[in-house]
Amino acid sequence: MNNHIETLQFETDQGLGARARLGLIVLQTDQTIEHEFAGIFGAQRDVALYATRIPNAMDVSPDTLRQMAIDLPQTAHLLPPRFGFDVMGYACTSGATMIGEDRVAAMIRDVHPDVTTTNPITACKAALAALGLKKIGLVTPYPVDVTLEMQANLQAAGFETTAVATFQESDDFTVARISPDSILQAVTHIGARDECDGVFVSCTSLRALQVIEQAEKTIRKPVISSNQALAWHMMRLAGLTDPVPQAGRLFSQPLSEQDAP
Repeated sequence: MNNHIETLQFETDQGLGARARLGLIVLQTDQTIEHEFAGIFGAQRDVALYATRIPNAMDVSPDTLRQMAIDLPQTAHLLPPRFGFDVMGYACTSGATMIGEDRVAAMIRDVHPDVTTTNPITACKAALAALGLKKIGLVTPYPVDVTLEMQANLQAAGFETTAVATFQESDDFTVARISPDSILQAVTHIGARDECDGVFVSCTSLRALQVIEQAEKTIRKPVISSNQALAWHMMRLAGLTDPVPQAGRLFSQPLSEQDAP
């Protein structure tokens, strides 16, 4: 046995994510967003995405969603500040709605003072502005009380929800099992109405990304989903403009002036 261990010389570079380092806070119960983000970010050159999970209840209700605020600061600590994140996303549409978008951003920035933050409901509103949409159809999986809160949030921001429908499912495990065909049927049903200019499919657990392109061709209107909007917003906030094929009209859009960093 050779007891002499040679010390090697090395050089360092910028590491992964030379163009952008992105952080993502994912729900403990989410089965979908990491898969869909892999399809979007997997081909992005020199972009690194790091995720951690926040405890949450499987049952979706206003109370369980607000409960996540307790664990959010500690979860943000699990994404090391030394990594130098450019953008960080809190990946829960209904949670950000119930806790409050500004409060979510403030709790993340308490740990990462220099990071730009977003979440799916903030990203949705930026996406609607970028696409010039004001009258939208809203599709959710949530119980009615959570859906009404989301509708009120969008309306307060100046977006009229002219048609609203829900799968009325409070079990997040089951939400992730709602088939893409069911989502497509819901979007085309709501989106076919003359009184809406586009459709927003809310919830990071819904597998909507794979049906967006087909839905847009069918209704001839833009379709936005929580995961798609969050990925787009994180990219644009990080200064990334790379094309994302088959992910909908949204990825051809820059940020509107009011949402640009």
